Amino acid sequence: MTVDEAIRTRMSVRAFTAQPVEPALIREILELAARAPSGTNTQPWRVYVLRGASRDTLVQQVCAAHDALRADPSLASEYREAYDYYPEQWVSPYIDRRRENGWGLYGLLGIGKGDKDQMHAQHQRNFRFFDAPVGLMFTVDRVMGRGSLVDYGMFLQNLMLAARARGLHTCPQAAWNGFAKIILPHIGAGPDEMLVCGMALGYADTSAIVNTFHTPRIPVEDYTRWLDAS
Repeated sequence: MTVDEAIRTRMSVRAFTAQPVEPALIREILELAARAPSGTNTQPWRVYVLRGASRDTLVQQVCAAHDALRADPSLASEYREAYDYYPEQWVSPYIDRRRENGWGLYGLLGIGKGDKDQMHAQHQRNFRFFDAPVGLMFTVDRVMGRGSLVDYGMFLQNLMLAARARGLHTCPQAAWNGFAKIILPHIGAGPDEMLVCGMALGYADTSAIVNTFHTPRIPVEDYTRWLDAS
């Protein structure tokens, strides 16, 4: 697969098969991902690979916490993200794109705006890694600056494209961030580590309707300004 093909066919897959991913293949992908640039070559990424019992136990613990949070919203104070992934106040055009994405996905799945049970169940699919056999957790040392999150983005993109080039799919997930107090001890992260995000890795279930959902992209003209020499 060419780089262009890997970029064009990469998507956030939300249904995976149980087909296992060989450890050697995961290692190969991670080695390629680490060729990402980082400021002064700091290479701030730390990766935890969850498979089998370690994956299943984390899924059970976080799903239980997610259910408890729904039953008692006051528990939200216990589950705070270490950094703001989304803005505190949404404005256009970002809120419009977010809504288009959310209702497009839910509409495809037949989930109505008032169906809180199905919304909760679909959101909880995140915490099951969408049934992928491999879960990845990414951390960074808290001492690092904001620039390390830029570095991390390039590392994650490398990882996703390397996986795609080998017939695999991924789903990067910020949804896990609020449950860091459960995740970090489970994966053995140190007290100075901050959860950046999670990711599902595996083979896409091509029969699942959810995987027919493809998000649009705005045209180049909408986000580019050409400053030509006069």
